[in-house]
Amino acid sequence: MEAEPRRPKRPDRRSDARERALYLLYEAEAKGISPVDALEVQIVEPDELTTVLVRGVAEHRTRLGEAIAARATGWSLDRMPVLDLSVLLIGAYELAERPDVPVAVVIDEAVELAKRFSTDNSGRYVNGVLSALSEDLRGTDPA
Repeated sequence: MEAEPRRPKRPDRRSDARERALYLLYEAEAKGISPVDALEVQIVEPDELTTVLVRGVAEHRTRLGEAIAARATGWSLDRMPVLDLSVLLIGAYELAERPDVPVAVVIDEAVELAKRFSTDNSGRYVNGVLSALSEDLRGTDPA
């Protein structure tokens, strides 16, 4: 019996929105502007989820940063790579403010972003921090 050919993975709008939110948070940091300002100057209007994520991270930045710092063993937020911190902020926002998104999905999406755009060790680090944060922000163990 022949194996069926593998179908290419379909683009997921939510994954694309998270990726675009990451780009915008990174752009804001690089330019020294607020994430909302980066969002508002886009030529192509971002989709609804991208907008929710960027605005949510901007609005809750202090609280999310404190939560991340409490679980980021060995790293201060100032020393953390910008991409890793941005991924963690998006994940922490989703854990804290989007209870409709399962914990496993939040963590998986964040780990994939970290693996694609940051260092070789970033995926594991993001996984560990967000797993611990899931207990803090949702009161659940991701396992």
